[in-house]
Amino acid sequence: MVPSPAFTPPARPRRRGESPGPGRDDVSPTTRLAWLFDVDGTLLLTEGAAREAFACAVRDHFGVADDLKDISFAGRIEPLILADILRKHRRGLTHEEEARFWHLVFGHMRRLLAPGRGRMMDGVTELLDAIAAEPGWVSGLLTGNMTQMARIKLGHFGLGERFAFGGYGERAADRDALARTLVRRLGRDYGVPPWRCIVVGDTVHDVACARAAGARVIAVATGGTSMAELARSEPDLLLEDLTDAAAVVAFGRGVAAGE
Repeated sequence: MVPSPAFTPPARPRRRGESPGPGRDDVSPTTRLAWLFDVDGTLLLTEGAAREAFACAVRDHFGVADDLKDISFAGRIEPLILADILRKHRRGLTHEEEARFWHLVFGHMRRLLAPGRGRMMDGVTELLDAIAAEPGWVSGLLTGNMTQMARIKLGHFGLGERFAFGGYGERAADRDALARTLVRRLGRDYGVPPWRCIVVGDTVHDVACARAAGARVIAVATGGTSMAELARSEPDLLLEDLTDAAAVVAFGRGVAAGE
């Protein structure tokens, strides 16, 4: 299966006071701490819109009705989700067919994620503001979503301009590899070592990929994974949600100080 090309936002200088959009690599060489946020279940919920968008694309492309309830979505990169769907239905896609399939998925997602559907998690805006207020801290994305899918979801909730960089589902073979690739890039290009990268996510996959990349990790029980299960994965910090921005900032300050 060949990944479709990533969306690249237009490269233009950022105006004074303007926040970067998703996919922009506006990380300063003076960055001391990089925050890598998962999307689904951590920043927002789409109330099943993504699974429904895939199901509609399967119907349109293959003529098969399948609600995909038996396909695991949480914490996984979308190309692997598609691979599971193809394996289940014993189908294959050429490069051109896969590009058309993703076009269908994104088109259905734009339609399904209508006003009033889904919600942003409590505390997200306040936390992103608190992180942005800290000198040398920057927020980015580490998500299994394809770039276009992340852009649709973040735009729906007004978060499209809050992240300076991103690692997306089409950029690696699995979530661990995606985390390692992004953390290496931050180290190579901006001098941010792995231990000053903090992954924030709601599944054990987020904890595992942070460990694989040598990063720190905050787990939040805002998705479908319980506090008990997250605790067993041994994150550096475990929270019920993201409403306590002070606790998250305090943790980040400790990491930045080398604690």
